[in-house]
Amino acid sequence: MKQHDAMYIDGSWRPAEGGGTIEVVNPADGQVFATVPAGSAQDVDAAVRAARAALPAWAATPPQERAARLTALRDQLVARTEEIAETVTAELGSPLAFSTMVHAGVPVAVCGSYAELAGTYSFEEKIGNSTVLHEPVGVVGAITPWNYPLHQIVAKVAPALAAGCTVVLKPAEDTPLVAQLFAECADAAGIPAGVFNLVTGLGPVAGQALAEHEGVDLVSFTGSTAVGKRIGALAGAAVKRVALELGGKSANVILPGADLPKAVAVGVANVMANSGQTCSAWTRMLVHKDHYAEAVGLATAAAAKYVPGEKVGPLVNAKQRDRVRGYIEQGIAEGAKVVAGGPEAPAGTGYYVTPTVFADVTPEMTIAQEEIFGPVLSILKYEDEDDAARIANDTVYGLAGAVWAGDEAEAVAFARRLHTGQVDINGGRFNPLAPFGGYKQSGVGRELGPHGLTEYLQTKSLQF
Repeated sequence: MKQHDAMYIDGSWRPAEGGGTIEVVNPADGQVFATVPAGSAQDVDAAVRAARAALPAWAATPPQERAARLTALRDQLVARTEEIAETVTAELGSPLAFSTMVHAGVPVAVCGSYAELAGTYSFEEKIGNSTVLHEPVGVVGAITPWNYPLHQIVAKVAPALAAGCTVVLKPAEDTPLVAQLFAECADAAGIPAGVFNLVTGLGPVAGQALAEHEGVDLVSFTGSTAVGKRIGALAGAAVKRVALELGGKSANVILPGADLPKAVAVGVANVMANSGQTCSAWTRMLVHKDHYAEAVGLATAAAAKYVPGEKVGPLVNAKQRDRVRGYIEQGIAEGAKVVAGGPEAPAGTGYYVTPTVFADVTPEMTIAQEEIFGPVLSILKYEDEDDAARIANDTVYGLAGAVWAGDEAEAVAFARRLHTGQVDINGGRFNPLAPFGGYKQSGVGRELGPHGLTEYLQTKSLQF
């Protein structure tokens, strides 16, 4: 049992005011293996006060020096790659290879990108007879999810620090250990006291206190749309800015003439990655009616390769497991056909769900409309491109998506019709500099690259 009894506030580790603890469970076996402090509103207040006190000096620090601190932070993350990967595997359940490549590797790339941007970004510009200044927004309250725990921390903290902001981080209670590792890395990288602060705690307590604290200038939240609405309401009461990265129900549209085997294989892999716990997962596969039967067969065969406990880890907790199995049962009740997997739990312990593929899914079904957040794929058929665009856009979400076509220009033309923040063309590679965020109820604002940096800046114009 690992017992962590302190939080990182104002450059030092201190116990929580309330003295409570949060148990950290290994989802692969359901056993408690660590505890962290349960921060209170008083702890949040102390962290915010420290961040406010550190803000003037950090905002005045030359961008090149902020870049140097971020470079040092990136180097610390690199040095602790193995420990980070093992920690994420223990608290999230992700297979170690995926934790090493994605959960530990991607944050390094993102942190490095902001180290470079901090030193090259133009924080002022001339427009006619005006000089426009891009200044830090102030103290940032960052509330991060459990599904990509370190990536989401870095995607908020790194641009905020690059912009000259100070930060109070409240990580998800299911995956707080990697946040503590990050705080150790920030300390070792020489981030000044008070510039970065960590408060572990429960969402309704520490998260709410952070969102509504009068000393916080911007709240950056990643999580469910329902909680995002609550965060927006709390922040709106004080007219403070929010950046919200919320849910998704992304469409993977395969047009006639596309490489069908590749499109299906990549689409299934996308849904199964991280046990389906990815907000941007392409959970709806749209296939032309003439190729539908072939696509279903390909997807069924591909899903069989994702064996629970080997290529697919458990879901993060028992509540999430039961929620996903409930969606599978609802899909069956509404008439969808299970062609792989199903609601039955796989053998063994842990919070596993059998990777599941549904055929005969229609757009109005619950499994085609609501975010399941598990290894569940719905395959829908369409008549023509107009029908495909209608189905793809027919949800309250608009976070990501994919288009496959034999001709790239055709794919791009169709992608322009999608009401979503990011579209991969014929399996396009991840770009840590490209803006990521949603349309509609998938969120407000953007993360990553220069667009992610601007979320943490405000503008002032000087007229001459």
